[in-house]
Amino acid sequence: MDKKDKIIEAALKLFVENGFHGTATSKIAQEAGVANGTLFQYFKTKDELVMALYVSVKENMAEYIEKNTAKSDNVKEVMKSQFLSSLFWALDNVVKFKFIQQFHTSPYIGKVEQDVIQNQVMPHLSLIQNGIDKGLIKNLPVDFVFSLISSQTFGVYQYLTSKPFTKVQQHDTIEQTFDLLWDMIT
Repeated sequence: MDKKDKIIEAALKLFVENGFHGTATSKIAQEAGVANGTLFQYFKTKDELVMALYVSVKENMAEYIEKNTAKSDNVKEVMKSQFLSSLFWALDNVVKFKFIQQFHTSPYIGKVEQDVIQNQVMPHLSLIQNGIDKGLIKNLPVDFVFSLISSQTFGVYQYLTSKPFTKVQQHDTIEQTFDLLWDMIT
């Protein structure tokens, strides 16, 4: 692992443990095993590091979802595979998902460039629009439906991590939740 990756991994760990404001760059450098000046060679400011980390984590999640999304014209099947993949990724990447949750409730979310956000959500918005166009999904604003699905993802994750579930119980709960979600939007 190169120095930049060590810095990113250390920042991820410390931001989740201590929050953005509770994590000094000197602590990140120390955790990464690099000099403080080395951190600033890669990231000019802590804000830049936070933003880069967010983009990196979201890209990692998006790659996983894309790889595990059903290749089909069936909107429900594709949406279900995206939903399941999102939650499976979250359960396998607890620290990264906690970082995403933390980021989404922080002032940093307002600093993400619109084109970055659009690239992240466009496949999901297109799928929802496709479902609306086919008469499968209620004719509601696409961003509203996306917000409902995203909220369900976060909520199910919280539920699944609040109790000791087996993998089978987790999978069954996720499947049942998708069915409820599908019934809600169709």
